[in-house]
Amino acid sequence: MARSKEFEENVVLDKAMKLFWEQGYEKTSLTDLVEHMGIHRRSLYDTFGDKHTLFLKAMDRFRAKINTELTGVVKRSETAEEALQMIISFMIYGEEASPSGCLMVNSAVELAMRDAEVDSKSTESFTLSEQMFKDIILWGQRNGEFTAAYNAEELAEQMHAVCVGLRVMTRTSIAKEKLYRTANLSIKLLKK
Repeated sequence: MARSKEFEENVVLDKAMKLFWEQGYEKTSLTDLVEHMGIHRRSLYDTFGDKHTLFLKAMDRFRAKINTELTGVVKRSETAEEALQMIISFMIYGEEASPSGCLMVNSAVELAMRDAEVDSKSTESFTLSEQMFKDIILWGQRNGEFTAAYNAEELAEQMHAVCVGLRVMTRTSIAKEKLYRTANLSIKLLKK
């Protein structure tokens, strides 16, 4: 008779996600994962497959959680500029109990050149982010907050590139205030 699982999949997947986010794929061993997730190695394999499959699932989980968080930020914003400011704050300061940076950006830097699946997931995530920025910029252009002198898609690509750079720099000792100044300049350039 098969034993029932003694853990909630999303809870242990979140633990794996945070470990990969903090340490990266290569530095995270199966032993690290088993200890951090609090499950047996056999349970890890039975539930999530091998380390690479678990990593891909962690990337999917991260994307879904961040998408939900940022969608909420945009919906709570009264103006397009406020939405961008809140997103920038989230990207620079993150969530209280989370590692710095971004799992998708970190994974792209670490693995995308040699892992087609990681490249695909990173690229999909970046495309979603650019679409979010485009929607916000179009909103700002419609209500007169942002310049219409440039194409919203191109402005979104530029804003996304700035944010990816910010996410990388949050993993360094660079002062958050400096990162925020950089982000604010990007927002100022959007304004009329």
